[in-house]
Amino acid sequence: MSGDGNVPERFAELWEPPAVPPRWVIWHTGADEPMVFDRSSNFPVDVDDRFLPEVLRRMRTAGAPETDDYPGGPCA
Repeated sequence: MSGDGNVPERFAELWEPPAVPPRWVIWHTGADEPMVFDRSSNFPVDVDDRFLPEVLRRMRTAGAPETDDYPGGPCA
């Protein structure tokens, strides 16, 4: 079995129904691809480009919010 077979599954918490306020946000930065932002760590999530479309699809299906505005808090 390939080690890459279930790699998107390690991001499963990203497409669980969002908490209030949501921890995981799809952030449109103006670049070609949106990114996943973790409001808890105040940092983007490193999702391999090969899996990003599937992770985003599952997040959208689960109702994750999307924004063009910076979703994090002030940097320390």
